[in-house]
Amino acid sequence: MISFSNVSKRYPGGGQALHGLTLAIQAGELAFVTGHSGAGKSTLLKLIPAIERATSGSVIVAGQNVGALKRAALPFLRRNLGLVFQDQKLLYDRSVYDNVMLPLAISGHAPREAAPRARAALDKVGLLARERANPIQLSGGEQQRLAIARAVVSRPSILIADEPTANLDAESAGLILDIFVSFNQVGVTVLVATHDEALVRRYARRVVRLAAGRLAEDSGAA
Repeated sequence: MISFSNVSKRYPGGGQALHGLTLAIQAGELAFVTGHSGAGKSTLLKLIPAIERATSGSVIVAGQNVGALKRAALPFLRRNLGLVFQDQKLLYDRSVYDNVMLPLAISGHAPREAAPRARAALDKVGLLARERANPIQLSGGEQQRLAIARAVVSRPSILIADEPTANLDAESAGLILDIFVSFNQVGVTVLVATHDEALVRRYARRVVRLAAGRLAEDSGAA
């Protein structure tokens, strides 16, 4: 479903984030990408929705070479991706419910169809009772769960999360990972980048470890 073939990423000024990375994530997998700060985890994830483009090599997602896609095609690619990045980009002038409704409105869903989907997503992450609250009224863990609800409301086949438990206490982090596991159990491919080794040991079925932009370990590869 996701494959990296000899992928390198160099930034202007000479910084190299990835070096000749070859890796495949199969449909329905739950995989963790780990490694030290600056190992290339975030860059790897951003190549999948073409937020970043590889300098060389190919990134294939659901049969599409994402590096070759034109800008106009990117929204269609991203409709099948749920993205949870460290910068959550929550809308603090709108309610929890409206934050989750937004992706459905952008993609043209009628309100009659969108409303139950938004509430189902909020219920899945335990926030249905807070649907009328403003995001600023939520705890850090609740804000992260809101970001997840917004990411999955469009029912993506792939869920990508970059350090989703950063700055959360152990209990909140466990709740977030339990949500990811529940999505994986219904067939969603889940790829999580984290430096939290305790969570990796507890939840990981497959671990992709990066070191200085190179693949250092791939345990449990299919």
